[in-house]
Parts: sequence; structure tokens; C-alpha cells
Amino acid sequence: MSDAELVLRSTRVITPEGTRAASVAVTDGTITAVLPHDAPVPESARLEDLGDHVLLPGLVDTHVHVNDPGRTEWEGFWTATRAAAAGGITTLVDMPLNSLPPTTTVPHLRTKQQVAADKAHIDVGFWGGALPDNTKELRPLHEAGVFGFKAFLSPSGVDEFPHLERVPLARTMAEIAAFDGLLIVHAEDPHRLASAPQQAGPKYADFLASRPRDAEDTAIAQLIREAKALHARVHVLHLSSSDALPMIARARAEGVRITVETCPHYLTLTAEEVPDGASEFKCCPPIREAANQDLLWQALADGTIDCIVTDHSPSTADLKTDDFATAWGGISGLQLSLAAVWTEARGRGHGLEDVVRWMSARTSELVGLDDRKGAIAVGRDADFAVLAPDETFTVDPVALQHRNRVTAYAGKTLHGVVKSTWLRGQRIVADGEFTEPKGRLLTRTH
Repeated sequence: MSDAELVLRSTRVITPEGTRAASVAVTDGTITAVLPHDAPVPESARLEDLGDHVLLPGLVDTHVHVNDPGRTEWEGFWTATRAAAAGGITTLVDMPLNSLPPTTTVPHLRTKQQVAADKAHIDVGFWGGALPDNTKELRPLHEAGVFGFKAFLSPSGVDEFPHLERVPLARTMAEIAAFDGLLIVHAEDPHRLASAPQQAGPKYADFLASRPRDAEDTAIAQLIREAKALHARVHVLHLSSSDALPMIARARAEGVRITVETCPHYLTLTAEEVPDGASEFKCCPPIREAANQDLLWQALADGTIDCIVTDHSPSTADLKTDDFATAWGGISGLQLSLAAVWTEARGRGHGLEDVVRWMSARTSELVGLDDRKGAIAVGRDADFAVLAPDETFTVDPVALQHRNRVTAYAGKTLHGVVKSTWLRGQRIVADGEFTEPKGRLLTRTH
């Protein structure tokens, strides 16, 4: 590492080969060597000795609603990327809806990129959107560098992003399959939702009954059938129903190109603990029962579920009313996702290597960034989080960087304190102090 500019040294470095004591050399923002802990440091290099704090690759969150431009009172690139950095996330991919305009044409993509360019504290990429009437826009968006296309199979909650019924879904999937793109899907069947009991009011049990597991299961079955027929690449967003896991496993065994994500709130919160009227816990699909949660963890362990992402979907506080039927459905989780998942994972016998696989390596693979992100390895970007895994903190909404500090985790004690976050070899946050934005805008390269 004779030309190294920076060396980060720790007794616990998480690498693809396992956790070990190591010195990580960085030159021009790239990892150039991973060497023994006591490797000599060149005189020209700056040494950061992290002691026993864990050095892990920066997390890659591929499911974030930044809402900028258009609904910046809900969130924005400045606040969202600060929150992400504070939580050890160094790359996010922004969802195409809840901003105005939505990312459904190349001009709309350019608008969003322009807004994000000088506000991003971390690296940011973009998903495109698939609507019933924008099929002709999908290939140009793909060529412009979006990482794939999001579609809803049930109403999205915003009028400017309508869902796909069966025929438009097949047409959209065929178009995306023609250039081997990726379709990512909010999978809830609108007809199953419509037939479920709908009861307004503050009772969480009533809301849970209105979004049954069967709505997810039916939509995922439809998605599998279409993907199998077209040999298309599909990804199931924010899986909450454990009942869908056997059909997903069978589809994979039959060669269907399907991947699956779940979210921290499904893995760490349960329906039994949601107070009535507490719509900070509302999301769609909903947080389900503890027994369901156990099966999601089992599916992560056996690989049926590939990765964990936040689905950070904030709103202004006034939209989080005590009526579960009308309150905005979304959970803000960027800053707390690592700690929340790690707290539950360690209690279930999983290690930080597992968390890194689910929240960094596999998310990088999903969007084709695994040649640059997701691992502490030679040639990857020098993106790191420094974690004190045994330290605890109690979640205080006032300490969050999100624009609207509404959180389902308020008052919870979590393990894992992020001491600092690094982007391409530059420390971007440490002890609550942030640098000016240093993030880059990312596009799909393969």
C-alpha cells in the first residue's frame, strides 16, 4: 500500500471472507488493499485507528422515498441523505413516486437529478416508474441509467402514479424483459383488498384486517406467472406475508428470476405491540403478527428473502392522524435501520456479517452496483460505517435528521451506535457533525 492516502485499522473488519483484524488502504476514494492489522503504514498515509469498533461496508438502501421535488415538506434530498449517513448508509436508490413530477420520463428524471445534485450527502441513484400509459418511456429511461422500474398492482396512494391491472402489467413486463431490465413490484391484489373488511377508526386490528396476507399472496402468484412466461426479472418489494414464502421458493427452483426484500419494521415490530391510534406504525403492506415475523427471519436465514431495505416513506406529521384508514401509510426508518435490524438479529443468533450481507452486499447486487459497493474489498469504493455494536441508545425523535421526526421506534432502546460514516475515503459524519454534501449521482452501468 505504498501509494495509500488513508489507512483505516480495526480489530474487526467485515470482509467477504469474514471478520478479521485488518488495515484497509484507500487511494483516490477506492480500496486498494486489505492487509494484516499490523501492516506498516506509509509515511504519506493518514492512519485512522478505530480500535475495536467494527468497520463495515457502507449500507446500500435500494428503497427510499425522498419526495423531492414536489413534496419536499415530507422529505428532501438534504435531510434524507443526512439521516442515511447518520445511520451508516452510504448509497440509496430513490423511488419514482411521491415526488412531483414522478420519475416516469427522461425529462422527469433529469429534473430529479438536477434537484439532487448539490444536496446529496451520500451517493444517490434512481428507479424509474412503470405506469399504464408510459410503456414507450421505459427503454429511454433504461438507457438514461435508471436501475429498474417500479410498478404497483394496487392503488399507490397518489393519483399521479396509477397501478397496473393484469393486461398493462403483462405489456410492461414484456417491454422491460426485451432489454433485460428489472421490474420491482408493490404486490397487493386490489380485488382482494376491496373485498376485505374496511373499518375506519383508531383500532390497529381493523387496519390489519383491511390488508390481509392473501392480497400479497395473490399478487405475488400473478407476478410469478407473468415472469415465468416471459423469463423476466422481477423483484418483490417489502414482503410482509410469510404465507408467500413457499411459492417464492418453488418459483426459484423452477428457474423464475425473482428476488425478494423485506423491511426493518416487519422484522422488529409486531402487530401485537401497535397501540390503537398510533399511525406512525402504519405502512402497506402492514406490520403483522409475531409468528409471521419469525418466519420472515427464517426466510432471511435460508435465502428465500434476499435483502433488507427501509422503504423510508415519510410524510408531514399532520397526515399521521389517529384514524388508520385515512392516515398516510409509511414508516421513516433511514437513520435507525441498521440499529433496529442489528438489535433484533443479535437476539436471534445472527452476526453482523449476516446484516452486512442483507443490507449491503445483496442490495448492491440487486441494482448492479456490486462492482463498486457492498463490500470491503480491493477495487470497491471506500464507503464505510464504523459501528460500536454493543453500545445502546434510546431513540429520541428530536435527534433524527429526517425532515419530519415521526418514528415508530420512539423510546426503544437499540444496540449499535454508528460512530462515523465514510464516503469514498472521506469522513462525512462523525459524532453528529456533518460535512458539506459529497454524494454523487449514480446511474446503471450494466
